[in-house]
Amino acid sequence: MYERARGSLSGGVASSYQLRDPWPIYLLSGEGATVTDVDGNRYFDFHNGFGSMVQGHAHPAIVEAIRDRAELGTHFAAVTEDTVIVAEDLARRFKLPRWRFVNSGSEATMDAIRIARALTGRETIMKIFGSYHGHHDAVMVSIGVPYEEIGDREDLASLPYGAGIPKAVSDLTIAVPFNDAGAMERRIERLAGEDRLPACVIMEAAMMNLGVVLPQSGYLEQVREVTARHGVVLIFDEVKTGLAIAAGGATERFGVEPDMVTLAKTLGGGLPAGAIGASERVMSVVEDGSVYQVGTYNGNPLTMAAARASLEQVLTPEAYRHLDALNDRILAGCEAVIERHRLPGYAVGIGSKGCVTFSPTPIVDYETFKASQDVAVTELAWLWNMNRGIYMTPGREEEWTLSVMHTEEAVDAYVQAFEEMAAALSE
Repeated sequence: MYERARGSLSGGVASSYQLRDPWPIYLLSGEGATVTDVDGNRYFDFHNGFGSMVQGHAHPAIVEAIRDRAELGTHFAAVTEDTVIVAEDLARRFKLPRWRFVNSGSEATMDAIRIARALTGRETIMKIFGSYHGHHDAVMVSIGVPYEEIGDREDLASLPYGAGIPKAVSDLTIAVPFNDAGAMERRIERLAGEDRLPACVIMEAAMMNLGVVLPQSGYLEQVREVTARHGVVLIFDEVKTGLAIAAGGATERFGVEPDMVTLAKTLGGGLPAGAIGASERVMSVVEDGSVYQVGTYNGNPLTMAAARASLEQVLTPEAYRHLDALNDRILAGCEAVIERHRLPGYAVGIGSKGCVTFSPTPIVDYETFKASQDVAVTELAWLWNMNRGIYMTPGREEEWTLSVMHTEEAVDAYVQAFEEMAAALSE
């Protein structure tokens, strides 16, 4: 399949994040908590579409909703009732009254930043150093940076992530370290002195592209206070957290309310989806026509039908209790393996998300991640799992994602594969 795909797909894949040595993985089907590749190998799926498939593959409720909707028409570029119902549900869950829909996480963060800029009349934006918020130019800044190029944490550089990003754009994006509200405030104050006060701070409440890095006690509350005091719009990018960790996402889980949230991935139940939620004040610039928040496929009927079925029938309170119990089990199992074999590392997770971080010290931000994580063992873990029926996200930055259709059997298979690798490393 790889040889064939390279003839028409650049690199043999549809996205650069699908690349992997010695060749990409090509899948045939998914059912529940498993996927099957084109060679007939069946895996327990802990990749789950880069965290999108918390519902599991081909969930009957979602399949039925898509089938029923398809018979009534697949696209109109007009609102269907499901769109209204999904917006009402999200408003209840995230305590933000106004919503708009898009088709991906990148679109959601792009539009959210544009709305914040329009509301405040400012151009500069702020993000967390090392965080990923989609592939539009404004946020493709200071992500994959070599350790020696990180610089002074009080004055972190704005470095384009890859080619094709204008320096004039990346210079408008200021990066600050995670878990350091003091550094954020000091940078905001310096920017204010330069007449460059940020329009917004866009951040994940828990970083999900360094494995999993949880916020330290009091950090999010401090960020909320600092941004409010300086009139900076606080955007929680919940593309990877969101419905994957709680009914109301990280907003509910950590009890800190932002001005805006962005959703995608889990929202669509496997169909392309994204959403922006905001207060009435923030979304006023959309409602008065100042911001053109547009898209032909926004609120697509198939996507909204799948999202409604997911919210009403799949991601229920019982489902979140199940996910929490499974994650507790896998985390405990991995911690026991680490202790038994005296590995330098620890297990961390929340909701359906988690990982083993191969570092002798806790990772609290990008700097400690680059300084401490054992890259070679992380690469080995992916290959080891793939050869033992555990389908994992590639790369040292990723984490596992459980689904509501995972069982204790699947979780125990993951822990057993880790046990075998730890034993081999200890020899």
